[in-house]
Amino acid sequence: MKAVVWHGRRDVRVDEVPDPAVREPTDAVVRITSSGLCGSDLHLYDVLTPFMTEGDILGHEPMGIVEEVGPEVPNLSPGDRVVMPFQIACGTCFMCSQDLQTQCETTQNRRFGTGGSLFGYTKLYGQVPGGQAQYLRVPQAHYGPIKVPEGPADDRFLYLSDVLPTAWQAVAYADAPKGGSLAVLGLGPIGDMCCRIALHLGVEKVIGVDLVPERLERARARGVDVLDLTEHDDVAGVIREKTGGRGADAVIDAVGMEAHGSAVAEVAQKSAGLLPKKIAEKLMTTAGVDRLAALQLAIDAVRRGGTISIIGVYGGMTDPLPMLTLFDKQIQLRMGQANVRRWVPEILPLLTDEDVLGVDDFATHHVPLEKAPEAYEMFQKKADGAVKIILRP
Repeated sequence: MKAVVWHGRRDVRVDEVPDPAVREPTDAVVRITSSGLCGSDLHLYDVLTPFMTEGDILGHEPMGIVEEVGPEVPNLSPGDRVVMPFQIACGTCFMCSQDLQTQCETTQNRRFGTGGSLFGYTKLYGQVPGGQAQYLRVPQAHYGPIKVPEGPADDRFLYLSDVLPTAWQAVAYADAPKGGSLAVLGLGPIGDMCCRIALHLGVEKVIGVDLVPERLERARARGVDVLDLTEHDDVAGVIREKTGGRGADAVIDAVGMEAHGSAVAEVAQKSAGLLPKKIAEKLMTTAGVDRLAALQLAIDAVRRGGTISIIGVYGGMTDPLPMLTLFDKQIQLRMGQANVRRWVPEILPLLTDEDVLGVDDFATHHVPLEKAPEAYEMFQKKADGAVKIILRP
């Protein structure tokens, strides 16, 4: 089959690789019909390369048609249309029983001290072949895949794999009150969807911050009060002006480790990527730093007693944080990978023809799988108005 394969920093290719097969009783094999390109894929394209191995198959936002199931997958049959959550969880361990599927004790990666395995996301998370491919082996298929109805195009349901539950959890963790205020830093796919969900749930004032014109315009068109990062020297000050002088009730950091405006950390990240692999890996797991401009802005922009919800991916082990300010302002921090299955029952009823969250036209680009290398480059450069790219095998 054809698959998107990592070969090195900023070097992904579409290669011929062996077809997957059922190996465990709880496996399934799915023929992929659509697979999203996620912002966190770009971390693998650049910053997190020390944890990648040449030959890794990328992608963690797939959906498709079941081709084959193992003997312990009673809930699926060949021909079922399914969406795969980006994490792999068993559904029966203590963590899954607490709706913390990203901490699944069956698929945890104890060697690295990390949580449950993820599709296509480094050896830190199981080095499981990902879904930017023609076929996908799905472990724990008795629990993970979400069956969806025939009829609507893939785009109606594809975002159940990551974008929708990730944004839903970010908004839930932010816990901005109805009639209150929420600032969303970063208007890529996750930040954009956070804004849509918050408005749908009744947050009165949603402020979106970014510096890419196309992203700002998309959010503005759906009723978000947008701020162009390049036009304001004191973005937190502007947010306070818009929120009665106090700051937003809650702030979502949807940017993460590669924030603009963190020059020293940017140099450190890029330097680590140039070191020999073993040295770079050790450095990243003991002394790695993130670009913290977005998180620092969130701390400044949230009101006293407010909440910061972090959904942008961070990977540093020695990040300096302003603990005095966090403590003094009595700021609550909530964060983590989305627990997809936790939120699906709340999201799935919204994916109707009414399309209240605008999923049907959420993607800006649909490209053949063979064009994945060009898609990665375009997405990283934010060229051609790229906000969300869907690969079609």
